[in-house]
Parts: sequence; C-alpha cells; structure tokens
Amino acid sequence: MSATASPMTGETPEAPALPAAGSSFYTAMRLLPKERREAMYAVYAFCRVVDDVADDGGPREVRAAELDRWRADIDALYAGHPPARVKPLEEPMRRFDLKREDFQAVIDGMAMDAEEDIVAPSEAKLDLYCDRVASAVGRLSVRIFGMPEADGIRLAWHQGRALQLTNILRDIDEDATRGRLYLPMEKFHKIGLMNPTPQSALAHPRLGEVCAAVAAEAQEHYRQTWAIIERSPRRATKAARLMAAAYRLYLDAVVRRGWAAPRERVKPGKFPLLLVALRHGIL
Repeated sequence: MSATASPMTGETPEAPALPAAGSSFYTAMRLLPKERREAMYAVYAFCRVVDDVADDGGPREVRAAELDRWRADIDALYAGHPPARVKPLEEPMRRFDLKREDFQAVIDGMAMDAEEDIVAPSEAKLDLYCDRVASAVGRLSVRIFGMPEADGIRLAWHQGRALQLTNILRDIDEDATRGRLYLPMEKFHKIGLMNPTPQSALAHPRLGEVCAAVAAEAQEHYRQTWAIIERSPRRATKAARLMAAAYRLYLDAVVRRGWAAPRERVKPGKFPLLLVALRHGIL
C-alpha cells in the first residue's frame, strides 16, 4: 500500500499516492496544471485504496464492512465533516464540483469484486461493472479536466468502457488465477459453452471468437471517444487523448498476439509509447 491509507486501519497518508512513474496515467496527469493534477492524484489515491480493499482486504465480510466505511466517509465528506482519510478530496470536490454519486459508484464497483469472484457476467452486469469501476472515475476526471458537461459525460461513458474492456482482454489469464472471468456469458453461449468457468473458457478452442467480439466493442468505444475528443477544447482533453492513444496500443497488441495458448502478456514497445506521449502530450 506504500503511501496510501491502510484500508484496514484508516490511517491517514502523508501524501496522496502517486501512479507509477512512466505509466500512461502518470504521464497523462503530468500534463495537467498543478491544481488539476493534484486533484487527480487525490482521486487516484481514493480509487487505489478502495481497489486494494476489494482485491486484498481479507475475508469477504471484512472487505464488505470496510467498503461500507468508505461509503460512510464519502457521505461525511459531502455533509461537511470529512474524516482524515478523505480530507484530500475536500478541495477537489468543491473546486471541480465532483459528484458524490460518482465516488459511491466507484465503491459499488469495487464491492462487485469483493462480494464474489465475477465469472462470465451477463452483458448487462459487465456494462454496469465497467460503468462503476471505469466510467465513474471518468466522470470525476472530466470535471477536473474542465470538459464541457454534456460531452464530458459522454466521453467518460465511452472511454471508461474502452479502457476497461482493454484491461479485461489484456488480463484474462491473470484474472483466471484469481478465479475471475469478465468476458460476458452471452458470447460464450454463442460458441456453445453454456456454463463457463475461468479454466474451461480459457481452454476453449473458440475463445478467440469471444475475445474478438469484445475487442470489436472496445474499438467502437475508442472510435466514439475520439469523435468526442476531436470536437472538444484541446486544453481540456490532453490527458484523455494520451490515455486513449496509449491504451489503444494495448488493445492492438493483444489483438495482434491472438488468443491461442500460451498467451504471453503483452506490452507496447517504448518507442510507440514515446510517440504517443510526444504527439498527444506535447503537440
């Protein structure tokens, strides 16, 4: 947990956790003016610590109780008496009109992972999960970026889903080791696998059809993301541009690699990522 608050003790961090230097998120956030960058770091620290609760916070009942405490802390923040561990969110909340329901949606998304190992959810459940763990973060982010309201919400909707579906495709083997499978049930039914488990799904000879269909949905969300970005003020979309371009490299890489086992974990080369940073971060 390093610099973040402990989800079990609620100890106050000395400073908001920073994303890993060199990561796409870190690079994107460095493009922001100081007050917006610090607001994003505070939101990042919150998201990281509740994610740690969901994944590594102990028995399920302990994780559920801790997430309930985070819900109560967010309510207290908006009631005007924030506990110490959400105090860093107070200024961003006021300055950028961050919405209570978006913070609560993030917690609800983490609770979906905490309460059970998600295995082949319905498409509706998967979409809800993506909205909570990704698009809700996007809704907080676009307000900090200074996006116009309507297009900001649309951008968060599409970009959050694009990034989360990319993560799901990139991490299918890692998720399976945790007993999780985020690919949707309906797509397995189309290949004749009626009750998929992580193991049976990843070993299925037609897994590639499922993954290709999810990749096509992600690609459409990227297309919609760029349509919004290109009609929006550039100053408010620099970070979103870099994130969309960098994550698209990951999607392209897993599609090129294919889905046959053994699947090596892919990462775009440093040169393509540098080009993305130069094009969308500096120009």
